Amino acid sequence: MENTMKISDMTLEQIKTDPDPYQPFLLSQGIQVGNLLFISGQAGYADDGKIVTGSFRAQGEQAFSNLDRALVAGGSNLSHVAKVTIFLTDMSNFGAIVELRRQYFSPPYPADSIVEVSSLSTPEAMIEIEAIAVVIESTS
Repeated sequence: MENTMKISDMTLEQIKTDPDPYQPFLLSQGIQVGNLLFISGQAGYADDGKIVTGSFRAQGEQAFSNLDRALVAGGSNLSHVAKVTIFLTDMSNFGAIVELRRQYFSPPYPADSIVEVSSLSTPEAMIEIEAIAVVIESTS
């Protein structure tokens, strides 16, 4: 029992990216607790904070890129993701999600929930991805 840590001993560490499009909305890109990293939903926004134009695939690739950036800022990466939740505004893009998962993840693939929603934070957004990952290196 001496190797256990009381929850009261754990601190929450904010993960920041540059640019941080979430700062005006009082959201964290992610939070680290112990060796776990909780990444906020990443949409297909470019560095200017605007959703990329074009296809679902373009937004999906940008969302995965943004997810990777937040993970790296927190001392992790895509290969250490344990769980993702992917929000879609149109489930007809399910096949594209499978292809994107194959492109960005490798076995063992993370646990996953894919959910269709009526809308996301902005009307142009078609995808948002949130993740839980294992921290592999200290960012302090």
